[in-house]
Amino acid sequence: MSSSPQVTFVTGNANKLLEVQQILEPAGVNIKSHSLDLPEYQGTTTFVSQEKARAAANILGSPVLTEDTSLCFKAMNDLPGPYIKWFMAGLGHEGLNKMLAGFDDKSADAVCTFAYCKPGGEPIVFEGRNQGTIVPASGPVGFGWDPIFKPDGYDTTYAEMQKDIKNTISHRFRALEKVLEFLKDPKNLE
Repeated sequence: MSSSPQVTFVTGNANKLLEVQQILEPAGVNIKSHSLDLPEYQGTTTFVSQEKARAAANILGSPVLTEDTSLCFKAMNDLPGPYIKWFMAGLGHEGLNKMLAGFDDKSADAVCTFAYCKPGGEPIVFEGRNQGTIVPASGPVGFGWDPIFKPDGYDTTYAEMQKDIKNTISHRFRALEKVLEFLKDPKNLE
């Protein structure tokens, strides 16, 4: 990149901010964060991401990057999906596992959707997806549902992984790869 773009990432989640910085800053993208109390939109992950980005860009009066994460249980037709934050808060790791107790299929998709938006503009969406399995909690419990998601091809949960490994395979990394490609084109930042 000819100049280092600066992006305002709208989040109040310190763990998400750190992960985004660890992935984008080595590629030359300067991340600053801003916490906003945005409405809790209902709908698909794409819709929620677009509306969050649109609202944040208009409130701040500058381009923003927002993120929404989903955990989609295949046996439950992709629920809890974008509502995972509330399911996690209400049920915890054990409760999420119990939701699948009556199903043979424990597979799930971890989905991360970023949206970039300029004030008054249309949000541009970038999605990353990682397939895996829901397992009993294992590893540190400090970052959401990471202890119960074991990505396909790995013997550990996200929580048990070294950050440098997780940050090169996760759903968030896959979405941020697409964000980075977008940010590399200076025309997109005008």
